[in-house]
Amino acid sequence: MVKRTSFGRDACPVARALDMIGDWWSLLIIRDAFDGVRRFGEFQNSLGIARGMLATRLRDLTERGILETVPASDGSAYREYVLTERGRGLFLVIVALRQWGEDHLYRPGEQRSELVEAATGNRVARLALRSAEGHILGWTETRVKKTVQSTGDLTPRAPAC
Repeated sequence: MVKRTSFGRDACPVARALDMIGDWWSLLIIRDAFDGVRRFGEFQNSLGIARGMLATRLRDLTERGILETVPASDGSAYREYVLTERGRGLFLVIVALRQWGEDHLYRPGEQRSELVEAATGNRVARLALRSAEGHILGWTETRVKKTVQSTGDLTPRAPAC
């Protein structure tokens, strides 16, 4: 079996975030948690994922502080999975993926779910990256300010991010 490379100490925040999330099953679990799914069987029914794979992903997300288990809300002996503060911080990531998918993965007029404001039922506005002054920025108006990292042998190297 191939050993998984860890980016947990990488200088790039994108690499560290991907290391924390793990894989696409994990993002779908997080998506379902935002939609109110809380129990193992509900996740399995929603995703169609094998029990062992789901158990591994839920354990990993719990160990990484994305989910936590709490007593079942109905008072039964079951445990439920809920998003932690760290997990709830992924909401904009999920929305950004949703909006990218809406823009690029559907034919005109093809049916899909919509993200709406709970209080009004109105469609949610598009996400936009803004400057500190409030101007909308595109990718050409930004850059990553890289740091120099020591490799331990006193030879500085630039990170890949």
